[in-house]
Amino acid sequence: MAPPKDVVKIAIQMVGAIPQLIELQQSKPLASVLKDICDVWSLPNAERYALQYADGRQTYITESNRGEIKNGSILWLTTSPDQEAEGLYNGIQSNNLDVKSDSLKRLASLSQDVTFAQEFINRNGLKQIFSIVEEGNDVGEILAHTLKAFMELMEHDFVSWETLSAAFIKKIVSYVNMNAMDASVQQLSLSILENMVPSSRLLFELVRKEVTVDRLLTHLQVTNIQLQLKAMALLIALLLAATDAERRDMMDYLRERNVRQFIHKNIIHSSEPLGDEMAHYLYVLQSISLNLHERRMRTPMDPYSQEQRELLQSLRQTAFESESETPTGNFSTERRRSLCAKEFRKLGFVNNSNPAQDLYRAPPGLLALDNMVYFSRHTPNAYSRFVLENSSREDKHECPFARSSIQLTLILCEILHVGEPCSETAQAFYPMFFGQDHFFEELFCICIQLVNKTWKEMRATQEDFDKVLQVVREQITRTLSLKPTSLELFKTRVNVLNYSEILKLRQTERLHQEETLAVPVLELRERLKPELLELIRQQRLLRLCEGTLFRKISSRRRQDKLWYCRLSPNHKVLHYGDVEEGVQSPPIESLPEKIPVADMKALLVGKECPHTKEKSSGKQNKDVLELAFSIVYDVEEYCLNFIAPTRYEFCLWTDGLNMLLGKEMTSERTQTDLDVLLSMELKLRLLDLENISIPDTAPPVPKPPSNLNFCYDFSHAEQVSVM
Repeated sequence: MAPPKDVVKIAIQMVGAIPQLIELQQSKPLASVLKDICDVWSLPNAERYALQYADGRQTYITESNRGEIKNGSILWLTTSPDQEAEGLYNGIQSNNLDVKSDSLKRLASLSQDVTFAQEFINRNGLKQIFSIVEEGNDVGEILAHTLKAFMELMEHDFVSWETLSAAFIKKIVSYVNMNAMDASVQQLSLSILENMVPSSRLLFELVRKEVTVDRLLTHLQVTNIQLQLKAMALLIALLLAATDAERRDMMDYLRERNVRQFIHKNIIHSSEPLGDEMAHYLYVLQSISLNLHERRMRTPMDPYSQEQRELLQSLRQTAFESESETPTGNFSTERRRSLCAKEFRKLGFVNNSNPAQDLYRAPPGLLALDNMVYFSRHTPNAYSRFVLENSSREDKHECPFARSSIQLTLILCEILHVGEPCSETAQAFYPMFFGQDHFFEELFCICIQLVNKTWKEMRATQEDFDKVLQVVREQITRTLSLKPTSLELFKTRVNVLNYSEILKLRQTERLHQEETLAVPVLELRERLKPELLELIRQQRLLRLCEGTLFRKISSRRRQDKLWYCRLSPNHKVLHYGDVEEGVQSPPIESLPEKIPVADMKALLVGKECPHTKEKSSGKQNKDVLELAFSIVYDVEEYCLNFIAPTRYEFCLWTDGLNMLLGKEMTSERTQTDLDVLLSMELKLRLLDLENISIPDTAPPVPKPPSNLNFCYDFSHAEQVSVM
């Protein structure tokens, strides 16, 4: 008979004592439960004891979280949080350095528990932490334990970062700015400053003033990967918290210091593999840099701006400089206006009498004008060749430079996501971005020449304008997907991918689609589906058995805390637990927590998940929502919450969990994998029918013959041979 829902069977352990097996009544006060446990072991003063999980993070059991205790749990009887807090509060003030160091080390460990942290903070324990740092007498290991404990205590949000004293902040800054300082202390100091920056405008200004960009760049150039990572994290935090003007100034300074080239050479192409955290920071740095173009992209041209009119006129003068040398002093105003309109028409402006109207659309706005001017000034020969070559063609065959530039700028903004907010989890960046200053403009210069090349290959007319730009978009996106490491390599590859190659790719895809639409082939697809779906199911379960490393993400910052989850080989238990950075595939035995698959009740995704509902809806990040899922399990409907590292992992896990729940796989990856497998299998099955058209219907069966005289009688032949 199953025990009542409010009773759980657990084991209680204590050092030097025989474990107790008890039935914990959840309706019974925790103080009474502790009294009963202490009475069995003849322990006085039960109020000085508490229960704590034996595995995992060893969280204290309280009235608020006792409902999470499951059947079969193992708990420790240990010193109560208030007694531990009191002892460590006194221990960190000891004059004995060994006692002080051990107390701070234990404090850093216990402070991960919210119950202990609250007890320690209620005793004004943070004041003692501040004193150790502000006095500055302790260095090395003691200081590192102190800063670690401070970070863990602040993680619970009981105390605002804005309450930190100026003396404390000054000390933390000094640790970052010192040359001869323990690396672990500098890492923790950088993390503390990283958390301070987004908390308030005042703290941002203070950190930005005291920790210079030059100092961060010094840390960025060290060989210590963790210190390098923390320096990059603080730099990104400063950039994200800055105003648009401040961000622009900081990015200009980074450009002056050739930070991109350093990142390209010493981080991206380093002998050490690029971690997920660093990849994310490089993505954010790329996104911030590209978003500096947003203001110009969203600003239409002002026909009354003298500066903008001069930029527009410079395009005409650069292209037709020799023709403009003709003296026009004697020309009438009407004649000069007519001449300018003719030249603007040759440049490819639709409204040649008032070319500014072509730039009223925003986006791409003034960014298109900036790109055209950059192309004309930095590659004048290519610019003149483009304009003059098309000026000599027939009107209907000339490639309009201005119109193409405006549309190309818009295409590049869409492909590179200019103006879109940074994702909290994305890691996709272009290595070539960090190898080139003025990346966007240089990319435009390559692509506008590609437009002219593709225009000629397609023998296009004005009516084909949209078709040409569609092909160019395809050329750019296909080449970018190859992740070229430099613009030169991008230029080579995008030019190799000419119009004829695009046609071949399209034809192959079209033929593939057409052959799979024949009725007999569709019938074959349906027959193959169950077998291939079973193959996908096996792959999903194998992937869950391998496990995945998940990162904990708070509302304030990306955290460096990791946990791992994997399915047992017999597909009956999910094992999970916290792991250290660098652990790739921990064995099941090292993962203390587990959930029987039989106890799983439901799978929640996106906004249905409890850990996404807890966050402020106004600040909810779309990318996190798309990667969030939760498992509801046990009779009390507990939840294990996940945020997948990538959309691919999200699909694999949700598919696998749905299968364990006896449901269908519903992710978009299932359909993609099924299409790929069906395509491969169909090609193998239809290999012998190459170049043979497959009819939509089966050929008719011929009528039976009027007689069967043509049939040879073997029995008669055998009789003759015997005779």
